[in-house]
Amino acid sequence: MKKILFHSILFILTLCFFVPVMAQKDISLSPLNVLYVGGSANWENDTFKNPEEKEQDVKRRMASFETMLKQYFSKVKVIDAKSYTEDMSRAYDVTVIDGTPKAIAEKQIIKDANGNITKYIPPAYLTGDFSSPMLFIGETGEKLGSTIGLKLDWYCLCLDAHAHSFRKDHPIFKGPFPVKMTIAQQPTPDGAFHYEYYLGKATPKSLPMWRVQTKGYRTDEGFRIGMVSRPWGFEDSPDAESISSGVCDKTLDAVAIGRHGNFFHWGFSASPEYMTQEAQTVLANAIVYISTFKSKGVIARKYNDRRATKEYLKELKYLATKAAFDDDAKMNLQFDKEMHLEKKKAEEKKAKNEKLNEREEYSLSYETAPKQSFEDYLKRYQKKDLFDKFGTNSAAYLKYYDENKDYFYAEDASYVFTVDEDVKSLGIPNTDKRLLEKCIIMLEKGQDVEKAKRILDRYTLLAYKTAGEWRNWYEKNKNKIFFTESGGYYFMINSFDKDAEGNNYKKKQTELSYNNIKPAETDDHNAVSVATGIVAKGTNKEIVVKVKIHPGYHIYAFVANVDPYIQTALKINLPEGYKKVGDLKKPSFKHFSNNGTTIYEDEILFTQEISGSGKGEVICAISYQCCDTHICFPPVNDKEYRMQLD
Repeated sequence: MKKILFHSILFILTLCFFVPVMAQKDISLSPLNVLYVGGSANWENDTFKNPEEKEQDVKRRMASFETMLKQYFSKVKVIDAKSYTEDMSRAYDVTVIDGTPKAIAEKQIIKDANGNITKYIPPAYLTGDFSSPMLFIGETGEKLGSTIGLKLDWYCLCLDAHAHSFRKDHPIFKGPFPVKMTIAQQPTPDGAFHYEYYLGKATPKSLPMWRVQTKGYRTDEGFRIGMVSRPWGFEDSPDAESISSGVCDKTLDAVAIGRHGNFFHWGFSASPEYMTQEAQTVLANAIVYISTFKSKGVIARKYNDRRATKEYLKELKYLATKAAFDDDAKMNLQFDKEMHLEKKKAEEKKAKNEKLNEREEYSLSYETAPKQSFEDYLKRYQKKDLFDKFGTNSAAYLKYYDENKDYFYAEDASYVFTVDEDVKSLGIPNTDKRLLEKCIIMLEKGQDVEKAKRILDRYTLLAYKTAGEWRNWYEKNKNKIFFTESGGYYFMINSFDKDAEGNNYKKKQTELSYNNIKPAETDDHNAVSVATGIVAKGTNKEIVVKVKIHPGYHIYAFVANVDPYIQTALKINLPEGYKKVGDLKKPSFKHFSNNGTTIYEDEILFTQEISGSGKGEVICAISYQCCDTHICFPPVNDKEYRMQLD
């Protein structure tokens, strides 16, 4: 009945196309030139009876934003996301994104030599150096920002209608358009009580809240849901700020409103039609605020939203306790009671031959789960090597986490911590820039040089070879150095100069991507192994051919006319829709003979940048001859390796 009533109301309002956005009186229009990019609806897809009905709601939402924006800004342009390109944003002071544009690069699936998927890269919508101010509505920040490393990630699509834990002194609540916030004490969201261990104190029963939307998904079935971003490490770089949280199922500091570089996250989902007048004004102020960050782009990039920050230690410590086990058992017992009650009602309904809904059908299969022991609980949540060491001794886990808190770091694995024994041996926290100076001194004195190199490589985006280069960089930048966990556990420079030494992720990204391409092991009978792959190269792609040559053997880079060997050659055939960008990049070679013949040894890399789109097969054909100091194997001619472009 509720859905039928909604459809009737929507149909009537659509005919009238009445968009009730309250007018602001006596305000001066901002001279900012604003581009609104629409294309989303106010309601979830399953609310609509047909595509036409959804399209009407999309138009209604776009009209609502247009009406509101023109009450605050003198120049407003409204377009559909399907026609948006990032070049358009250069002509505007701020771009408001409320729809999904066409991708500039399709998703990429990177595989190893055995065909196993090693990495998934989602579609890209913006280039990494995009520097125009942009404001995202709802979950669009995650869609457009994930491939360029924005912290506006998808923690939970569960944001409702109220804001809390806001920074009332922030500029967006001050002006330039005057705001009078109506704040009322409201019950704390139930979900927050599950994360009390992060607070380290009792969760308050109620919070001061500010109403952003007149509708929300919790009270209005089918209404569009907002998005909060992960709070951990959100502010660990000077280019980001959390401004407000909101009613959701996550922690009290989940980011509902925030900024990363020149990008603003407005996680609430409603169009102005379903926003309070106060919220409309704050949104207008947010547009003005983000306009001041033109060319002040992103410094720390969050390319892996599954990387653990040290806040995660709070959760690991809690999960090592009997209290956590008891809380879990209590919750499971309550769930068990509720499900058995649901199941009983469904069984009674079924016995009467009454039709069951999907939830009721689902409840019929419920059975009580076996009781879990504390030992099983710890095995589930603690690393195997720790359980093998500490068993059910909760105090030992807590001591371990506390003693090593300054030395944990996380690589690309999902929520996996490692104790950096190199750093621990020096007794300096891995977040402290004194660690850099200590390693540089070690290089200068020739003490534990390999350890110093490992640490500097692990925690920076630099690749200096000499102590002098490291010293010059450190002295030049030491007053601007910060450490980011969410950005990759790197020391970086507080500078918006995109050429700043120490802030270039592309080097590390390329190395990691290349490392995913692994040739098979070699031996004296199989002295050459080849692996191919496709990696990201900005908005383009790169064909990678990695050749591993067994120790003591070589293949030929160039063969002089007087020598009888076979020169290494690589042919790359691309499918329709793709073209080569520049020449094939070949590896460096070594001297072989005074005739001019040169060779490749160890592991070498060929790369070819390509551009284009579509599906198809890449064929790499390689020819080479492998020899050692005594014998030569028969030549390999045009051996093919095939890869799919998706």
